[in-house]
Amino acid sequence: MAKGKGFGGFPGMGGGGNMNQLLAQAQKMQKDMEKAQEEVATLTADATAGGGAVKAVVNGSHEVVSLSIDPGVVDPEDVEMLQDLVVAAINEAMRKIEEISAERMSRVTGGMGMPHF
Repeated sequence: MAKGKGFGGFPGMGGGGNMNQLLAQAQKMQKDMEKAQEEVATLTADATAGGGAVKAVVNGSHEVVSLSIDPGVVDPEDVEMLQDLVVAAINEAMRKIEEISAERMSRVTGGMGMPHF
């Protein structure tokens, strides 16, 4: 193998300089991702259903933080409608927090499609 070709004959894999730079970039990205994950965990998203009759708030850890129900929509004869409104509000809030989380993480990863938590 000719000298200067790098590790295993692959250019850029020897000499340590490029590898050190790559390692430093990876470590920075990891720290940035950890920071972004911490920030996402503190975020909240809310959504309503039934014209605002039901409101759900979720956090970046995908936990329901609060749920409010307008007493005017509580009808003992139509519990299914209330259940549907609650599910719709929670699902929409979850969708929103996932969208916010994905956007924040893509800032760190440069759109590389890396997983976020």
